[in-house]
Amino acid sequence: MVIGRNAVFGCAANFLRGRKCVFCGSFKVIHTRRGYIKCRGCGKSKSMSRLRREISILQGFYQQQPAYRLAGEIELDESYFGGRRKGVRGRGAKGKSIVFGLLEREGRVYTKVVENVTAETLMQHIAARTRKGSVYYTDAFRGYQSLKRYGKHHVVNHQKQLVDKRTKNHINGIEGFWSYAKHILYNYRGVSKYHFPMYLKEIEYRYNHRGENVFKLFLKLYFGYVSP
Repeated sequence: MVIGRNAVFGCAANFLRGRKCVFCGSFKVIHTRRGYIKCRGCGKSKSMSRLRREISILQGFYQQQPAYRLAGEIELDESYFGGRRKGVRGRGAKGKSIVFGLLEREGRVYTKVVENVTAETLMQHIAARTRKGSVYYTDAFRGYQSLKRYGKHHVVNHQKQLVDKRTKNHINGIEGFWSYAKHILYNYRGVSKYHFPMYLKEIEYRYNHRGENVFKLFLKLYFGYVSP
């Protein structure tokens, strides 16, 4: 069953309108002159402006909306996740979620669950998520043939070698991310197709903040500060 956008975010509507306590779920709330919502049940209060900002971040996280564009040297690839049926692997595999990934060398990764890997689909995401004039690295898949319109395009023929011995071109970075993601997902022993995009975005977030204390990042997001 496909759940519509309104149904997905309907659970947050009463929080955004200041009708429900975000801490205990009580509807017994009052609004203060300082712009806070205070609960008469649990006694806790929350700034409405901060609450709206936090829910906006979570909504963007759910909808896979990055607040950045990749630039410089970028590796591109697709990978296939899930599915219990044995058979064809890679492009053409059935019953799996297709994920398109872009990795900025020495930087961030961006992932997106896509319906297909047509040139139109891939170019749409490349144009939206990368800066024109970047240097792109891909395998020899024909869906990337139009990349020269956006920047310099280096191709690695994986049927011959993983790293081009002459040019040193490779996409080892994004392939390393796929291994990282699948290793984490393996620990869950199965993720539903509906919830998979959220798990994927969690993994993307962890990777992009791999040099930071993720626990402190979440504390700061929730409470607005982190004690020294």
